[in-house]
Amino acid sequence: MTRWAVATLAIGLVFAVSGCSSDYVMATKDGRMILTEGKPKVDDDTGLVSYHDVEGNEIQIDSQEVSQIIKR
Repeated sequence: MTRWAVATLAIGLVFAVSGCSSDYVMATKDGRMILTEGKPKVDDDTGLVSYHDVEGNEIQIDSQEVSQIIKR
């Protein structure tokens, strides 16, 4: 199975078991699926992606760690 197929399947499973509503899902290169509230913002100057998690906390992650951002 290709990496893309595995990522797509994993995102589908996140949607199926997720009881909370989110706007976007970020897939990381290490296999994590991060649910976000609102669209994540990429800061080209710092290379960080800023987002709000489902609890409303503002979090930043290095954009090099993100493999894709998918609108839910």
